[in-house]
Amino acid sequence: MTTHKPIGPVDATKVPRYAGLGTFARLPQIDRVPDYDIAIVGVPFDGGTSFRPGARFGPAAVREASRLLRPGYHPELEVEPVYEAQVVDAGDIACTPYDISRAVREIEEQALPLISEDKRLISIGGDHTIALPMLRALNKVHGPVALLHFDAHLDTWDTYFDQPVTHGTIFRRAFEEGLLVEDKSMHVGIRGPVYDRNDFLRDHEFGFQIIRCSDLDVIGVPAAIAQVKERLGDTPVYVSIDIDVLDPAYAPGTGTPEMGGLHSRELLALLRGLNGINIVGADVVEVAPAYDHADITTVAAATLVFDLLALMVNRSKATSVRELQEASWTAS
Repeated sequence: MTTHKPIGPVDATKVPRYAGLGTFARLPQIDRVPDYDIAIVGVPFDGGTSFRPGARFGPAAVREASRLLRPGYHPELEVEPVYEAQVVDAGDIACTPYDISRAVREIEEQALPLISEDKRLISIGGDHTIALPMLRALNKVHGPVALLHFDAHLDTWDTYFDQPVTHGTIFRRAFEEGLLVEDKSMHVGIRGPVYDRNDFLRDHEFGFQIIRCSDLDVIGVPAAIAQVKERLGDTPVYVSIDIDVLDPAYAPGTGTPEMGGLHSRELLALLRGLNGINIVGADVVEVAPAYDHADITTVAAATLVFDLLALMVNRSKATSVRELQEASWTAS
C-alpha cells in the first residue's frame, strides 16, 4: 500500500457524475499522484476477433458507464477501495490495429512498467487477445500464475486461419509458454458448441478444469465457489473475464454471444465469493458497445472492474494485517 493518503474520485455531490473528465469512476489520472497501488488501463485492440468486431471501443464506453458507479464503499465486500488504496486511471495503451504480432508486443511493453510486486493492473479490452501480452508482462514480475477464466468459450484452440495469436487461442499459447501454474487454472461459464469433441480433451491436457454453465444448474454457486477456491489456493491468480460469460440478455454488446449464460447476479456472487484469493492482475474484455443500444453491457463491465478492484484491496489489507501479526508474534 502507498504511504500517502489516497486521492479519491471527483466528489459527485459537488461535480455531477455526468460532468468532468471521463476517467474510470472519475479517479485521478496516473500522472496526478505521487504513487499508486492499482492502475486501470484501457487496451483498445480488437484485431484478433473472429466474428463481430468493435471491442476497440470498449475501454472508452466502459469508462463512460463507470460514471454511474459510487465507488466509495462496496457493501458486499465491506471495503472502501478508492480510499484505502491509491487507484489511478493509466489511460490507454497505444498499439497498432493492423498487425497482431506487433500489437501484442506493444501491449506487453507498455503494460510492464505499470506492474510491480506491490502494484496491480486491471485492463479493459479490447478483445481477448490482450490477455496474452498481459500474462507475459505479469510473468516477468510474478512468475507463472493461475488463470481464473470466466467465458462462454475455452479460448484454447490452436490457430484461426493459420494465425497462432487470436482471441480464441491465447490460453493455449499461455500454457505452451509456461505462463500458467500447472493444474491450477479454471474456466467458468463455458457453454455452447465447440469445433470438435476433442476440444475438451485437449483443454484438459493443458491443465484446465471446467465449470460449465450447466454444472451451475446442478451444483449451485456456493459449491462452484468452493471448488474454485480449493483449486486456486494461495497461488497468484490472473482473473480474465470475457463479458460474453453473461447471457446475451445481460450483455448483448459483445462479439460472440452465446445463449444460456450466467445471470448478472450469478457472476457477481461467484466473483465476490472469491474474496481473499491472491489476484495479481485482471482484465474485463470483449465489450463491443455498438451492439447494445442501452449500455447494459458497459454497466456490467464497469461493475465487474469495480468488484475486481475491491477484491484486490481486500487481499492487500489482509496481507498487511497478517504481516503485522507475524511481526508482532516474532517480536514477542
